[in-house]
Amino acid sequence: QVQLVESGGGLVQAGDSLRLSCTASGRTISTYGMGWFRQAPGKEREFVADISWSGGSTNYAESVKGRFTISRDNIKNTVYLQMNSLKVEDTAVYYCAASNFAGSGGRYDQFIHWGQGTQVTVSS
Repeated sequence: QVQLVESGGGLVQAGDSLRLSCTASGRTISTYGMGWFRQAPGKEREFVADISWSGGSTNYAESVKGRFTISRDNIKNTVYLQMNSLKVEDTAVYYCAASNFAGSGGRYDQFIHWGQGTQVTVSS
């Protein structure tokens, strides 16, 4: 079983940057595809980015492409989400998830382990 803990969220102003971390315990994440999702108040959880087991392939939602970067360090058992040029509409709880599909671009139902989330609030 994989336990995922997100950190790095907070309150920032529009245009600022944040880096989220997702640290895993219980077993290595090196065989999992990993992803970030977010959920804003009153909205469905949505895909943000994912990364293959090796880090060699990534996917991004159109809304964050060019501003967010997902990366991973399998030795540290950690996945990151660098968020630049933050917008008010990026405000949400951000969740890290591990997929039993080792590549990127997996289906939502393939993400089988989830963290508890970290709040990101962007003010204008």
